[in-house]
Amino acid sequence: MATAGIVVLVVGGLTAVGLLVYGFISSRNQSSVVQERLGRYADAVQVAPAATSAGPAKPKASPLGERFNELLRGRSFFGSIQNKLNSADIKINVGEFFAMSIIASVGGILLGVLATALPDCLSNASGPIPCLATRSYTDSLIVGIIGAGVGAIAPNFWVGMKRSGRLQLFDNQLGDTLNLLVNALRSGYSVLQAMEAVSKELPPPISVEFRRVVQEIQLGLPMETALTHLLERIPSEDLDLVITAMNIQREVGGNLAEILDVMAHTIRERVRIKGEIATLTSQGMATGYAITGMPFALVGLLAIVNRPYIAEFFKPSNQPCGWAMLGVALIMISIGGFVIKKIVDIEV
Repeated sequence: MATAGIVVLVVGGLTAVGLLVYGFISSRNQSSVVQERLGRYADAVQVAPAATSAGPAKPKASPLGERFNELLRGRSFFGSIQNKLNSADIKINVGEFFAMSIIASVGGILLGVLATALPDCLSNASGPIPCLATRSYTDSLIVGIIGAGVGAIAPNFWVGMKRSGRLQLFDNQLGDTLNLLVNALRSGYSVLQAMEAVSKELPPPISVEFRRVVQEIQLGLPMETALTHLLERIPSEDLDLVITAMNIQREVGGNLAEILDVMAHTIRERVRIKGEIATLTSQGMATGYAITGMPFALVGLLAIVNRPYIAEFFKPSNQPCGWAMLGVALIMISIGGFVIKKIVDIEV
């Protein structure tokens, strides 16, 4: 009975993960209605109705992500998560993000259980099936909980990595963007025409964000509101200064080209100094990553090479001392990584 329960649990978990993955992937096959409407303003070429109707019909999107999205809409964290996804330019909604987290959590549980149970039972003399039916699953439960936690935070970590890289690239492009805006304004362009030139001439991500601003203005939003939405997607101090200057100039007047020219010089110098600081502190950052990751890598290696050695921490006779040692080690590793990060994190 115990063996049948384990088999049902593993097969059911794998089936659930497969269905969630299939639903998530299939929901990405069709763009949203809002993106389709905005795309009409981004394309300069008008397509005849007869030509559009001749194309193949788009597949229907899966309701998995939309159902999660409707359940989570109105929550306090809904807007902040959606802003993070927009900043990272990830084409999923909040519901699909939570579906991804659930998939990763279930997968982490299954991987933790299989990683602890299978190596012991495959080498057991009585055979894998009797071993699965009689072994203790205390270690599997602990590793499964850890795997669920890692799987739950993995999508958030992935979004954060993409978001930080995109924001860094945006800040590096902002100086050249201001130069293009200044040249366009001095040539007689309006502010909207200058931003449209930025959306066409410069590479992503800054061209994508300014294209969204132009599209929102063409849809009827005031320029101040469209620029506020841009700042919500790209929380940058330099961009905040630029948008504030543009809003003040629209209210009180003045030479916007001269103001943006001065800001462009300041932003370029700040980017240059940040690059020099990053070069000088790269060794410290690498040292911090190595010191923080080495204990976990060593534990993982020993768990593969010499499992009885690591199992001493979890034996009933050694559990109080073993758990205390692991807890103190985690606290010291966290403190050391935090201190190293604060030392090499220099604000400009």
